[in-house]
Amino acid sequence: MRSKVLRYIRERKLMHAGERVCVAVSGGADSVALLRVLLELRPELGIVLTVAHFNHRLRGDDSEADEAFVADMAQQCGLEFFAGGADVRQHARAGKLSIEAAGRKLRYRWLIDLAEQQKLDAIATAHTLDDQAETVLLKFLRGAGTRGLAGIFPEMPAGTPKNTHVIRPLLCLSRDEVEAYLGSLGQTWREDESNFDRRIVRNRVRHELLPLLEREYNPNLRHALSDSAELWRAEEEYWQALIRAELKVRMQPQRLNLHGFGALPLALQRHVLRGFAETANLALDFEHLEQLLRCALGEQEKSELTEAWMVIRRGDCLYLDAPGPKQPCFSYKYLLPAPGEVRIAEVGLRVRAILVRNAPAIEDAETDNLLSAEMLGPTLTIRNWRPGDRFWPAHTGSEEKLKRLFAEKHIPAEERQTWPVALCGEQIVWVRGFPVARAFAWKGSGDAVKIESFESG
Repeated sequence: MRSKVLRYIRERKLMHAGERVCVAVSGGADSVALLRVLLELRPELGIVLTVAHFNHRLRGDDSEADEAFVADMAQQCGLEFFAGGADVRQHARAGKLSIEAAGRKLRYRWLIDLAEQQKLDAIATAHTLDDQAETVLLKFLRGAGTRGLAGIFPEMPAGTPKNTHVIRPLLCLSRDEVEAYLGSLGQTWREDESNFDRRIVRNRVRHELLPLLEREYNPNLRHALSDSAELWRAEEEYWQALIRAELKVRMQPQRLNLHGFGALPLALQRHVLRGFAETANLALDFEHLEQLLRCALGEQEKSELTEAWMVIRRGDCLYLDAPGPKQPCFSYKYLLPAPGEVRIAEVGLRVRAILVRNAPAIEDAETDNLLSAEMLGPTLTIRNWRPGDRFWPAHTGSEEKLKRLFAEKHIPAEERQTWPVALCGEQIVWVRGFPVARAFAWKGSGDAVKIESFESG
């Protein structure tokens, strides 16, 4: 097991020497095995380990005993220990979520916050080949495209300023291998009775459906599903490259340019539209995606999507219209550390400045978004657009009034009032949805700063 996990980590470059890796340990067999094997591999990997445990407070004294077990294990291993917790049941009721979904949401939120506070490079979770097989089968039963069938990714960005990643070093191992490894060490673990609750769909898949399919159809089904996930991940990576290229050309603030869209292959059309919906945090099922497609192809002018969102076609642009009352106009002004992040409460946005130290390795397609770090101060000013603002985007011939640039991009007048811009001193260096200022653009050497904006949760 040790050599198998080491090979998996190195092949996928999940960890690098000197990194701080936090192991998420529930107390169950998988997470205990993950901690033990990473302890064994620590000298070869050159990593610094810490332990984190999130208490879901679902099982009374047993939940407290789980936390105590993990804390004691961390102490015996001489590792720093972090504990968090929340009332998952109450959160599930308030958010109308399943217990499993609420627990996952709160657990990952806490782990990501911990990663930011402790400047962690990676969060290691103990998903196994069995978890992968169950996930792919569940996704298939519910209906999924390449992304869903790709299952659990070995590595995913956590979305922190430090670019912390969530990694899954045990996806190469079955649950039987994990328990055999722990048995060889004489290592105990905690059992969670909820894992045997047949009211939970995943448990029925684990204890009923998968064994049935293995017995009656394919005794090697778990490995087959895991291998399929590996293939679908490669397919998804291919699609994502095409989608990013299309969205870079077509995406304008709050809208999608449809010029030439009908000439794209149907599969790419659907992927692009799904990516467009995801910019508004909309997860569409197949029916709603087809409604979006009909609007994009001009077969209908508008349609209602999920959660009362509307899609509207105006001319050669597709718009997503949020439900509820429209955002009133606000005037705002914030200081943005470079690097750092600020939340603009008035418009529900976060603006982030990322220091790019290996800027020469940046793809050419991304350089329009890079500012020269040496030309910026330690902080920038983020404020809303004001009448009379002028801006000179990179690769354009002259400075223009932002009002005119907004009109050229078909940004509605009601949205311009709160449109975020970034200033260095008195000069506008960044405007959401445009290339950076020509005078401050990264010239191809030295550090760079990339500014991103996204809807805040």
